Amino acid sequence: MRISRWLADRWVMGAALLVLGYLSLPILVVAGLSFNRPASRLSYDFNEFTLDNWKQPCATSDMCDAVIRSMEIGLIATVAATILGTLMAFALVRHGFKGRAGINGLIFLPMATPELVMGTSLLALFVAAGVPQGFWTIVIAHVMFCVSFVVVTVKARLAGMDRRLEEAAMDLYASEWQTFRRITLPLVLPGIVAAALLSFSLSFDDFIITNFNAGTTVTFPMYVWGAAQRGIPPQVNVIGTAMFVIALLLVGASSLRGRRARRAALAAPVAPARTAKSGS
Repeated sequence: MRISRWLADRWVMGAALLVLGYLSLPILVVAGLSFNRPASRLSYDFNEFTLDNWKQPCATSDMCDAVIRSMEIGLIATVAATILGTLMAFALVRHGFKGRAGINGLIFLPMATPELVMGTSLLALFVAAGVPQGFWTIVIAHVMFCVSFVVVTVKARLAGMDRRLEEAAMDLYASEWQTFRRITLPLVLPGIVAAALLSFSLSFDDFIITNFNAGTTVTFPMYVWGAAQRGIPPQVNVIGTAMFVIALLLVGASSLRGRRARRAALAAPVAPARTAKSGS
């Protein structure tokens, strides 16, 4: 009876762990192959353990150039999309205006539109406007579809906030700017950081939309696609594993910072009351 009750209480957690393990299998395979010395260029079986791939992560100068270019595009697109998306999320959640329902619907269009359709549409737009395809057309395209994910992520964070914390701060004679800087921003910051990480991942990983609007510019996904025809170098697995580890560390740091910010925000309105009592 105790065993059956224990299983009944924890079967959901067990199922969730199995699903997470299944989703993590490709990542574990990529991490394992980053330590592999393949038998041939077209072989993807684990042949021999080696650290040479990590000691020399750049298989060729073309691959390193493609990685740096993808990171540059991802950083620019992430900063632009995060700023625009955060401002839009605040406007949609905190303010009422005509057309807000329609804008909420338009925000989901880039997320629901197939990438093939979006890529060809942007290509037709750039060609009609006479804009040469290259680095900046990729950035514009990435900002376009990343904004929607930022708005949705930050909106969810704002919707889950307790407005009474801001009201308590303003009741204690805090100005609107002080309330935003000390209460609102620390509480929203984990959502903004999560949206930025998601935007960078989507931008760094995108292939279809980038392929239509890249011109002669080669990003890391396009390099991998081209290298697949003649054999993907094992250093590609090193880049993928390193990006995953960095993202994992950033998410963990953001979660810890968010917990500390929530504790500080919850304790902030109480401090003046304790001071007043001690003074009396």
